[in-house]
Amino acid sequence: QVQLVESGGGLVQPGGSLRLSCAASGILFSIYDMDWYRQAPGKQRELVARVTRRGNTDYPDSVKGRFTISRDNAKNTVYLQMNSLKVEDTAVYYCNANGWGNYWGQGTQVIVSS
Repeated sequence: QVQLVESGGGLVQPGGSLRLSCAASGILFSIYDMDWYRQAPGKQRELVARVTRRGNTDYPDSVKGRFTISRDNAKNTVYLQMNSLKVEDTAVYYCNANGWGNYWGQGTQVIVSS
């Protein structure tokens, strides 16, 4: 059974930082591209970071320079370091594994508010 379990969300003030984690089980983690998506109320789910199985990363302009994705294949975990958070970063953040199948976590809420 495949499981992706996100953690690390919470309430943070604008300009603050959070680190999200996504622990995977039931898949050969190292061969999957790992993504972080987010979905704000009333908006479509959007990709915010990708790390390929080879370790290449990609970000949309909206988070480039503020968010950093990384992976630890020994721990079957992908991370999202989010710095300089803005109110508009408020959303549910989801982990996605894309490879021999496509799998989603349950999401973790991030609220950026003063």
